[in-house]
Amino acid sequence: VQLQASGGGLVQAGGSLRVSCAASGGTFSSYAMGWFRQAPGKERDFVAVISRFGGTTDYADSVKGRFTISRDDAKKTVYLQMNSLKPEDTAVYYCAARDKGFGRLRVDYDYWGQGTQVTVSS
Repeated sequence: VQLQASGGGLVQAGGSLRVSCAASGGTFSSYAMGWFRQAPGKERDFVAVISRFGGTTDYADSVKGRFTISRDDAKKTVYLQMNSLKPEDTAVYYCAARDKGFGRLRVDYDYWGQGTQVTVSS
């Protein structure tokens, strides 16, 4: 499966942004989908994950209550709605897919998109 992230940009602190990740190839509905982010000089960290069919979600503590992950299997797209953005949310955001299971570990994801830059100004 190929993943294409989009929707990043520059936003002021307190604002909102929605990033999207469109899939092609593969069977999108069979994958759990995750979002990760990587700030300059830092590791790529888990942000959120949604299970197959969207029944279960999980979030990093740093974004819980502000970010919402969702999926539209008919459009083969996963979304990350980001509200109340903070400067520390600035990073390149990556979507990823995993064939099996559900979780936060980066190494368990099989497919990765190219990333989209989100910059939050103070």
